[in-house]
Amino acid sequence: MTTSNTVKNTVKRALIVIDVQNEYFTGNMLIEYPDPKVSLHNIGRAMDAAKAAGIPVLVVQHSASESSPIFARGSKSWELHDVVASRHADHHIEKNMASVFTGTDAAAWLQKNEINTLSIVGYMTHNCNASTIYEAAHNGYQVETLSDATGSLPYANAAGYVSAEEIHRAYSVVFHSNFAAVATTDIWLAAIRDGVALPVSNVLESHLAGRQRKAA
Repeated sequence: MTTSNTVKNTVKRALIVIDVQNEYFTGNMLIEYPDPKVSLHNIGRAMDAAKAAGIPVLVVQHSASESSPIFARGSKSWELHDVVASRHADHHIEKNMASVFTGTDAAAWLQKNEINTLSIVGYMTHNCNASTIYEAAHNGYQVETLSDATGSLPYANAAGYVSAEEIHRAYSVVFHSNFAAVATTDIWLAAIRDGVALPVSNVLESHLAGRQRKAA
């Protein structure tokens, strides 16, 4: 039987701050849900708390070619938002694919720091966050994502239309069903204060709860 002390001793977090760049606030890709002012504030809170708790912070920056309409390297939109740029980071990486692991030294850095739990904030919930969450979970990490320190934007294409809120909510529910514990920043702050992991559901429990809600 695992004791609470054992659980505390086995949680070694890193805060992964994904693509908090001007592109999402003044560029061509505008975050809509949750309110970007709220998510930015909570990203800052998470970074401050991580520094105070001795949790390593990895800042990730997406880069595209200088001619790209989004994330053009060297442009103002490509730059990190001041909320992140003004705060401490233990490591910084650039990426050009969705997952923070692809083409970067993220995995080596996490291994070097003996990290077993990734706490994810930043953008976008359904794209770079999702790709990172899935890959991390498949590679054996415990994963957490802060629902009010992340965000989405709306999409419409040949497959249909979904609002930013619908995308964010659906992905959050799917994450929590199997891949990552989903919690608010306040709940995460309490967890790091207590040195404990956040609980996550599973596919069967989530499905049964969904059936019950549908039948109610």
